[in-house]
Amino acid sequence: MKTNIRMSLFSKLIRAVSAALILSLMVSFCGFSGKCTQIRERVLRLHVIANSDNKQDQHLKLKVRDTVIETAANLFDTAKNEKEAAEQAGLRMAEIQAAAQQRVYDEGYDYSVKAELCEMYFTTRRYENITLPAGMYEAVRIRIGEGKGKNWWCVVFPPICLSAASEAAEISDVLEPEQEEIVTQPQKYEVRFKIVEVFEDIKGKLNTWFS
Repeated sequence: MKTNIRMSLFSKLIRAVSAALILSLMVSFCGFSGKCTQIRERVLRLHVIANSDNKQDQHLKLKVRDTVIETAANLFDTAKNEKEAAEQAGLRMAEIQAAAQQRVYDEGYDYSVKAELCEMYFTTRRYENITLPAGMYEAVRIRIGEGKGKNWWCVVFPPICLSAASEAAEISDVLEPEQEEIVTQPQKYEVRFKIVEVFEDIKGKLNTWFS
């Protein structure tokens, strides 16, 4: 009888500890997920998509990338936040598209080029010394031809992959210290990065199915 009572109490204790642990993990993940949302809202990305994966089209993608980066140089120097950066990109989008299209012609191809500001999904990506969590981001997207090839991406606000004036915003200017730590020290959050990616991927698929 006493043994049964002890086993029952032990079982209840295990369930209580397990519930507390699960709750603690959920609270921790929710906090991390919230910081990832704030990170996504504070950066503007550049996304260049090749016509196909063949060698020539992938080489052309990099040529177009170079032209876009050159055209957009110093474009975001005066932007104080992602919203201002997106507005400036919108004002210059026709110029960016024309430059990219001309580069395609100069390289001997007749693919059309489409440049647009859009919301799009990215998996967890690393660029130089920063890692950005998976999810939906606002991006300047350059689509070459059918846009079925591998892509290239970077961050244009803050202007990490662009030429920028000394007073241009840096990653530390647009992110809070805890957010900056997440993108510059991803090894500390490896498991949570993976959980966010799975969660955001599922959310994206559900939005696609029910939209």
